[in-house]
Amino acid sequence: MIFDILESLRAALASIRAHGFRSFLTTLGIIIGVAAVIAMVAIIQGFSYTINQQFEGLGANSLTVQSYTPLTERLQGRIARITPDDVELIGQRIDGIAYITPILYSQNQLNQVRFGSQSTATQISGSTYTYPEVGRIYMAAGGRFISDSDNLTRRRVAVIGDEVRKNLSLPEDPVGQFIRIGEEWVKVIGLAEPRGQVFGQNQDNFVILPFNTMRSLIGNQTNPDIFIQLTVSDIDQMEAMRERIVTLLRAAHKLSSDRDNDFRVQTSEQLTDTFTSILSSVTLVMGGIVSISLLVGGIGIMNIMLVSVTERTKEIGICKAIGAKRHQILLQFLFESLILCLLGGLAGLILGYGIAVAASAAIPNFPAAVVPLWAISLAFGFSALVGLVFGIMPAAKAANLDPIVALRYE
Repeated sequence: MIFDILESLRAALASIRAHGFRSFLTTLGIIIGVAAVIAMVAIIQGFSYTINQQFEGLGANSLTVQSYTPLTERLQGRIARITPDDVELIGQRIDGIAYITPILYSQNQLNQVRFGSQSTATQISGSTYTYPEVGRIYMAAGGRFISDSDNLTRRRVAVIGDEVRKNLSLPEDPVGQFIRIGEEWVKVIGLAEPRGQVFGQNQDNFVILPFNTMRSLIGNQTNPDIFIQLTVSDIDQMEAMRERIVTLLRAAHKLSSDRDNDFRVQTSEQLTDTFTSILSSVTLVMGGIVSISLLVGGIGIMNIMLVSVTERTKEIGICKAIGAKRHQILLQFLFESLILCLLGGLAGLILGYGIAVAASAAIPNFPAAVVPLWAISLAFGFSALVGLVFGIMPAAKAANLDPIVALRYE
C-alpha cells in the first residue's frame, strides 16, 4: 500500500511538471483566494495586536469610569455626567483603591497652545498628582509632574508631551518656559518621555494641567463631565470593586431600578475583550466573503481536472491494461489535485503576506502585518480540503474508466 501511495505521488508530480503552465492556471484561483484571506487577516491581526498593547499599557488592575447616556435618556434631552463629587465619593467610600484621579478634557476653545510666534493644536486635560500611576506616563529628567499643592492652589503650571515641545520649537529642556493657553500664561514644569504614535495618533501631543486649574480655565460655573481612572490594590478584587462602584454611583445618581446606568465602569480587560470581539466579527465576515474566491478556485480545479481526465483517457487505458489497479489511478489523480491546491495555498500565503506588508508600509504609522499560526493552518487546511473535495470526482471518473473503451478513445 505504501508503494502504491509513493508511486501515485510520483506520477502526480510528473504530470504537474509536464503541464507546468496549465498547473499554474489551475492553481490561480486558489492563489488569489488564499492571498486575499491572508492579507485581510494579517492586516486586521496587526491592528488588533497593537491595540491590545495599548490597552495593556493601562495596567491589568486599572478601572475607568465615564458617563454614558442611554438612547431613551438622550431622546428626552438628558445628558449624563460624571462630576468631581463622584470622584470624591468613590475615593471616600470604596476601599482597596491604590490610586484614583479625575481627568477633565479641554473644551473646543481651549485646544491651541502658543509659544512666541508658534502655535499648535493639542489635547489639553486637567488631572492630579496620581495621574502618572494610572496613566502610565513617565517624566524626562529635569522636570516634575503636577503636585497636590499645584492643584489646591490652582497654579498655572503644565506638563507637556514631546510633540508639543517640537511643534512649539521649545528647547530640548523646556522646563521653566512659559506657554500660552487661551488668555493664560502657563509655566512648563515637566516634559513626559516620548511614547510614539499609534494609527497616526501621536501619543505625545498633550498638555496636562492641574485639575482645578483646568476647571478655572473653562469656567467654574460650568458643570464639567469628567473621566475617572483608578487602580486597585488587589487585582483579584477587580470585579467586586467594579460592582461596588456601580452600586454606589447608581445610588448617588438616584437611578431607579427600571433605569439604565448613566455611566460605564470598565476594566482594561473588558476594553480589550470588546475591541477583540468587534475585530473577530469583522474578520469572520470578511473572511467568509473572501473565501468565496476559494470556492470558485476549487470549482476551477475540478473542471480542469475533468478536462485532464478526458485528455488522458488513452493513457489511463494503457495504465490499466498493464496492471494498474483502480485505487492506484484514483490516488494519482487525487494526489495531483491535492498537490496543486497545496502549492496554490503556499503561493497565496506568501503573496498575501507580501500584500499585507506592502499595505502596512504604504499607510503612515499603520501597525505591522501579523500572520497568526491559526491563519497559516487554516490556509493550508482549506486548500487541502478543496483539493480533496473537488478532486474526488475527476479521480473517480478516471478510476472507473473501462480499459478497453479507454484504449479505443481518440
